[in-house]
Amino acid sequence: MGWYAREVVPRAVTLVCATRGLHSWRARVCQGLSGAVVEIGFGAGLNLPFYPTAVERIYAVEPSDTSMHAAARRVARVPFPVQRVGLDGQSLPLDDESCDHALITFTLCTVPDAARALAEVRRVLAPGGTVHILEHGLSPDPRVARWQRRLDPLEQIVADGCHLTREPLALLTRAGFELEWSVERYLLAPTPWIAPTPWSYLTAAVARTA
Repeated sequence: MGWYAREVVPRAVTLVCATRGLHSWRARVCQGLSGAVVEIGFGAGLNLPFYPTAVERIYAVEPSDTSMHAAARRVARVPFPVQRVGLDGQSLPLDDESCDHALITFTLCTVPDAARALAEVRRVLAPGGTVHILEHGLSPDPRVARWQRRLDPLEQIVADGCHLTREPLALLTRAGFELEWSVERYLLAPTPWIAPTPWSYLTAAVARTA
């Protein structure tokens, strides 16, 4: 991992993803979490303020030391232990059926093999466990989608592997999860004064192991 990917990208991602406009999305997608939760792409711990009191432990999977250092203050404020258990969502160092829930936010866009990561999530979830996601992805608007496809190669370079064209709900269903609920819309509703951007189409969802 080079200096840019190690130092610049994690700080930029934290800055962009810490906006107040995402707080309500994070709060909604964290509803229903309890017990032992594995969070894939823990980042700077931006989800921690939204975890319910029923959560007993978090297993944090995060490749960036820079992000984990930035998370320290947030980790210190929560009443449950946060244990960093791995660097790669595609290979979780957790036992089968050892987690009650999984949380993935703005990570399926970047993990090299999203299908493999979701297969690992299924493996570590207890029967009936749920995966909660918040992601950006491919817009249903053909005009926006065209720009996403044009910019996707550059996005992968600038944002260290992030894709603009992945479809989170399709990834979940192909991985064998059953959707409980989902919301797909732009972060800001398009108006004559607000144009949708290639990064602004969001998906929040909860899916259960079959």
